[in-house]
Amino acid sequence: MEPTGLLLMDAEIFNFSELKETIENGTIGFPRAEPLPNDMPFFILLGDDAFALRTYMTKPFSHRNMTVEERIFNYRISRGRRIAENAFGIHANRFQVLLTTMQQDPETVQLIVQTCVCLHTLMRIRYPGLKNAVLDQEDDNHQVINGARRNGLNMQDVDNVTGPNRATRAAKSQREYLKHYFNSSAGSVQWQNNMI
Repeated sequence: MEPTGLLLMDAEIFNFSELKETIENGTIGFPRAEPLPNDMPFFILLGDDAFALRTYMTKPFSHRNMTVEERIFNYRISRGRRIAENAFGIHANRFQVLLTTMQQDPETVQLIVQTCVCLHTLMRIRYPGLKNAVLDQEDDNHQVINGARRNGLNMQDVDNVTGPNRATRAAKSQREYLKHYFNSSAGSVQWQNNMI
């Protein structure tokens, strides 16, 4: 079971966004956080090292002196992030307007993005043979095979954004729980030890 419902966003943009503000002050309207089956903690975002660890956002362990369990956790989280990266990469490659700063009013930008999502969905339904060629895939050994969307992709690298990354005690505890879950018989996948 891989995390789903992910959002891919630049850390600096997120830190100044209305999304972050409404998540943290509770006005976004999400249901009350409750554990998922097997007491798996609930989180909605996956971040990289540029993001702060929060109960609603998990991120990989630091790459220094990692245990085997932490390396497995990082591998599993990276698989979840790949879902979001595939989705955004496909949209951005197909609708290049998403790669630029749009100069329209926020309402118009929202309409453009919604239109792109609708057109993308329609194209996937209408032309099913094309949809999987653009996705990143895994071979029988669970190695990533880059999809066609990566050919000519002109996004800039935003992985090195800096900012305050103070993690909360609850978020660290939640990440530790996920680490144990991904390394347990209930949460492990048979190939994960071969991937680290």
